[in-house]
Amino acid sequence: MGLVRLPVWMRMVYPDAVWSLPGNGKILYLTFDDGPVAGVTDKALEILDRYNAKATFFCLGKNVVQHSSLFQQIMEKGHSVGNHTYSHQSAWTSRPDDYLKDVAQAAALIPGNLFRPPYGRLTPFVLPQLKKDFRVVMWDVLSRDYDRSVNPEQVYRNVTQHAREGSIIVFHDSQKAAQNMLPALPRILDFFSDKGYAFNSLQ
Repeated sequence: MGLVRLPVWMRMVYPDAVWSLPGNGKILYLTFDDGPVAGVTDKALEILDRYNAKATFFCLGKNVVQHSSLFQQIMEKGHSVGNHTYSHQSAWTSRPDDYLKDVAQAAALIPGNLFRPPYGRLTPFVLPQLKKDFRVVMWDVLSRDYDRSVNPEQVYRNVTQHAREGSIIVFHDSQKAAQNMLPALPRILDFFSDKGYAFNSLQ
């Protein structure tokens, strides 16, 4: 299994990105990538509602088009939304102009200035361009819910053993991750709620 908590040196590669938000007390920032997806995002929203937890959903533009009512539901429930490109392009393999056009296409559909690059991949060319319009948000804890080699118990341990005050935690509201994310999420919320944590969205 790959990295769960990123080492400090990795943050130095993109020092202007947001990796965590310590200093505000017992608060965690749950984030969900790749949605909205019917049958997954709506179930995640139901779980979050039960714990009065707010989260941030980094959405794909193509999924916003396909599931526009579900996208509206995310915002109506008081969660934040962010741009995750239109078609999940990687900055490492796309031409810079094509990548930025993909981001702009998603920005026309997704309000606000939050952006998370797919796979966490950026380049020295696209990052300065993105910073003109976006707050680039990375993470410090990766649940690895998308990894078919792990199970919900391992996802639960990945988060509960590595998250700390101010952590930005990555989940995925995708079909691929659903079998791990949906069973693990309420247990994670239980664990940290019992320890007095609140769950806030990014602004």
